[in-house]
Amino acid sequence: MPYSNNSSSRFSNRSNSSSRYNNNSSSRDSFGGRPRYGGGGGRRYGKKSGPKQLDHSLFVKVAEPLPEAETKITHTFKDFGFASWIDAALTEKGMINPTPIQDQAIKPVMEGNDVIGLAGTGTGKTLAFLLPLLHNMTLDPKKSAVILAPTRELALQIEQELHKITNRSQGIYSTVCIGGTPIRKQMFRLSRHNHFIIATPGRFKDLINRKAIHMDSFSTIVLDEVDRMLDMGFIDEIRYILELLPKNTQKLFFSATTEGKTRQLMETFLVNPVNVLLSSNVSSNNVHQDIVPVTRNDNKMDLLMDILNKDEVKKVLIFCETKMAVENLYRDLQQHGFDVESIHGDKTQMHRQIALKKFKSNEAWIMIGTDVASRGIDVGDITHVINYELPRTEEDYIHRIGRTGRGNKIGWALTFVKKY
Repeated sequence: MPYSNNSSSRFSNRSNSSSRYNNNSSSRDSFGGRPRYGGGGGRRYGKKSGPKQLDHSLFVKVAEPLPEAETKITHTFKDFGFASWIDAALTEKGMINPTPIQDQAIKPVMEGNDVIGLAGTGTGKTLAFLLPLLHNMTLDPKKSAVILAPTRELALQIEQELHKITNRSQGIYSTVCIGGTPIRKQMFRLSRHNHFIIATPGRFKDLINRKAIHMDSFSTIVLDEVDRMLDMGFIDEIRYILELLPKNTQKLFFSATTEGKTRQLMETFLVNPVNVLLSSNVSSNNVHQDIVPVTRNDNKMDLLMDILNKDEVKKVLIFCETKMAVENLYRDLQQHGFDVESIHGDKTQMHRQIALKKFKSNEAWIMIGTDVASRGIDVGDITHVINYELPRTEEDYIHRIGRTGRGNKIGWALTFVKKY
């Protein structure tokens, strides 16, 4: 059974129970025989009503990793004819074979085509556009690109990926322009030639209005996680930015899902794009998905701590719907002795970076966040995603659970569902 009835460790330390989650699909509706902690004095968190339009069957699926034979890779990195220093950097890092999205997208990007890259989270989309752009900039140092990302964390991670390949000797310069950091410092750095400007849409538009950015200088624009940017309400900023670009600017749209406004945006601004479609709106095959039923007699907080005390729960990302719910849950878990951090839009950029650093280094093994974290955390060893509160849309759910089961690893996604 998935839970131990031993409450002696209550709950300041992780339990030593050797039990594991039940993979038998016939018992999925009950998620195993847990003890009940009726009453219990815990607080309720977030809004009482959830997104009724989501069928709870969406949250139940057995992981079915695709056999390696079904992942068709037709190139090695050497086959693309990168500049010698890029080849050397990849070799130094032991990178020989590209991921599927890199395998299919790199050549069209190098050739200057508009590209739609649709692939799941954790599939290497960032290098799929960085590597060919770096090559083209080596051939023509006057080229430059703007990369737009929905969250500050994702923008910083893109810069980190860039720095893994480049160093000072290549003379590749970049500036990250995000909120929560001094804009005047960014304006100063923009006064030089930058090969890459990596920004969130709101800050980028602000810099345009301050005349710190000249749109006719960009040869390429990349919209990374474009669907999430639209979900977050950046449609006006994105249209404004795209309309200011020269018509011959190369446009690269990378995302995990496409629908509605995203598709309309692509049809409006892309010219004969090359489609690299490696996923549809389906959740990861590497993630076991199950529900945690919550009845009237259950204390939700106790159920959560019961899960967190299991040995197999090593590194956890917990989602709540609101910032207040995140902070309430953060305080309660901290009071019970759990090593936990939180992240949401009201946190300063410094606090968000410190929290992520602690989470990545295992100083804190639990991170609680709003949906801003679903596109802002790139940590390869998350074992469990817990939807403490329901996602609003199927796309939000897909992006949440995409934080686990990265690469060839198997992850768990558990969703709390009211059964009354």
